[in-house]
Amino acid sequence: DGHVERLWGTDTVPAGTDPQTGVLSKDITIIPDSNVSARLYLPKLTTNNQKLPLLVYFHGGGFCVSTPSTDCYHNYLNTLVAEAHVVAVSVNYRRPPEHPLPTAYEDSWAALQWVVSHHNG
Repeated sequence: DGHVERLWGTDTVPAGTDPQTGVLSKDITIIPDSNVSARLYLPKLTTNNQKLPLLVYFHGGGFCVSTPSTDCYHNYLNTLVAEAHVVAVSVNYRRPPEHPLPTAYEDSWAALQWVVSHHNG
C-alpha cells in the first residue's frame, strides 16, 4: 500500500561531556524556521582563544535514518574531535517519511550555509 515506517532500534546518546575524551557536545537549533538542529562537538581546549579547524559532518543513514545522537556516530565524533583536535558540527537534517526527499538535502545545504555565515563567531 506504499506505507513507510521509520526504522527504530538504534541507541541514542545525550549531549554532554564525554568522560573518556573530555569532548563537550551540545545540541543547538541552527535553522529556527524549519527546526533544523545540529550537535556541536568541542575538544578539550588548552587555551580559550585557540582557533581550530571545523568539520561539518553528515551522519550515515542515506538521509533517511539515524541522527547525530545515534550512538555509533556520536561516539565516533567524540573520538575524532579529541584526536584530530577539531570542532565538529553534526547536522540533524529532517528525514522521511515525515519530510520526503529532497528535504534532507535542502536542510544539509542550509546547514552548510549556516556554518559559513558563522565562521567568525
